[in-house]
Amino acid sequence: MGSESKRSLHIAMFPWLAHGHITPFLELSKFLSLRGHAVSFLTTPGNVARLAGAHPELPPSLRLVSLPLPSVPNLPTSAESTSDLDIDSVPYLKKAYDQLEPALARFLSDGRVDWVIHDFASHWLPRAAARLGVRSVFFSTINATSLAFLGPPSELLGGRCHKPEDLTCVPAWIPYESTACFRLYEVLKHQRCMDEEVSDFSRFGHTIDGCDFVIVRSCHEFESEPLSLLPEIYQKPAIPIGLVTPAIRDEVGADDEKWKALESWLSAKREKSVLYIALGTEVILSSELTNELAAGIEKSGLPFVWVVRNCLVPAGFEERVSDRGFVWAGWAPQTRILAHRATGGFLTHCGWNSTIEALSRGLPLVLFSGGSADQGVMARFLHQKRVGFEVPRDEADGSFTGDVVAKSIRQVMVEPEGKPIRANASAMKEVFGDMELQNKYMEEFAGILEKSATKDQKMAK
Repeated sequence: MGSESKRSLHIAMFPWLAHGHITPFLELSKFLSLRGHAVSFLTTPGNVARLAGAHPELPPSLRLVSLPLPSVPNLPTSAESTSDLDIDSVPYLKKAYDQLEPALARFLSDGRVDWVIHDFASHWLPRAAARLGVRSVFFSTINATSLAFLGPPSELLGGRCHKPEDLTCVPAWIPYESTACFRLYEVLKHQRCMDEEVSDFSRFGHTIDGCDFVIVRSCHEFESEPLSLLPEIYQKPAIPIGLVTPAIRDEVGADDEKWKALESWLSAKREKSVLYIALGTEVILSSELTNELAAGIEKSGLPFVWVVRNCLVPAGFEERVSDRGFVWAGWAPQTRILAHRATGGFLTHCGWNSTIEALSRGLPLVLFSGGSADQGVMARFLHQKRVGFEVPRDEADGSFTGDVVAKSIRQVMVEPEGKPIRANASAMKEVFGDMELQNKYMEEFAGILEKSATKDQKMAK
C-alpha cells in the first residue's frame, strides 16, 4: 500500500480485565502505534498503573486511558483484574465491567475513533459502537481451535450449551479430526466464574454476531483447518493476526537478587534438563491435589523450577528436593526462565499465552489443564498435535495421582517414548519464534484497517 493511500487512524482497545487478555491487546496496540496510528488503550485505573510501571517506554502515540470501575455488591474495591479474585468472585467483576458501557460510549463518541478492538466479555459493545458510527473488531485471545469448538453465534445463543455434558464431546460442525473438547470437571469449574444473568457463551455469541469481523491470535501454519472453518460458521471474516509472540521482556531489574540466584542455579544445570512448572496467575489447587502434584514432581527425579502463587508446597518438600529443585514464590519472570538454555520442558495450565511463550522456545509441554476458560480444550488440542502430553486425570472430578504426574513428566522430558513430542515441539520454534512471519500477519491486519478507512474517506468526499 502506498503512503499516499494511508492515513493515521484512531484505534480504541478495550480488553477484558485479565492478564492473559490485557497482554496480547497491549502487544497489538504497540504494533499499531509504531505503524503510525493513535491508539487509546482503555482499562481501569489499577491496570493502567500496572501497565505504566511494567512498560515505561510505550510509544508516544499509545495512550493509556483510565475508566474507573463501577462498584458492585460483593466485589472488593481493590479488585480490577481476575488475578485479584478467587474464581467465585469473577462474576461480580463481569457485572462491574458491563457497567463501563456508558463511559466507553462517551469515549467513542467524543474521541473521533475509527475502530474499536474489543474482547469477548463486552457483548454490548458492537451494537453501541455501530450506533455511533464506529466499526468494531472482536479480538479473540483464545485460538481458532477453541473458537471452532464453541461454534457459530446461533449455537452460543440458543443451542447446545444448556447443560455441562453438552460440552464434553466434539460438536457436529467440526469437519476435521479433533479430540478438542472439555472434561466435565472443567465445565463445572468454569461455570463458577460466569455471570448467571449473562453467560460467557452469550457474551461470545453476541460479540461475534455484532462485530464487523473477528481477528484470531493464531496462524495458518499451526491451525489451518479451524481457521478455514471460522468464516463459514460466522458468515463474516475471521482473520488470523499471528501469534503476537512476546519478546523476552526485561521482567526483573538488574539488581534483583532473587532472579540472580535463580539464573545462577539454572546456569549450573545441563542444557534442556530442567522442568519449569507454572500454573498461571489464577489456578488454585486444593491442598490434596497440591500434595499429589508435589509428589509427582519429586518422584520424577528431575531438576525443576516450580513457581507457586496460590498454593503452599507440602511441609518438608523443599528440604527433600533442595539438591535439584528451586521453588519460587510469587510472580516470576517467565519469558526469561523459558528462554534459559537449561530449561527443557514446561508443565503448564494450558493457557494460550504460556503455550505461545513455550513453543516459541521449542519446549515440549506437560499438559495440566487449569480447568477454566479454554484450557481444557487446549490440553486436548496440544496433546493431539503431539507437542505435549496430557497428565491423565479423572474426567468427572479432575483428580490425579503423583505417580501419573511423575510418569508424564519423565515421558515428556527424558523417556524414549517422548522423543517425537520433543522433536515436534522443537520444530514449532520455526513457527512460533519466527517474528518476521508473525509480524507479517499483523501487517496484513493493519492494512485491512487502513484500506477500509481510506475507502470510507473517499466515499465521504
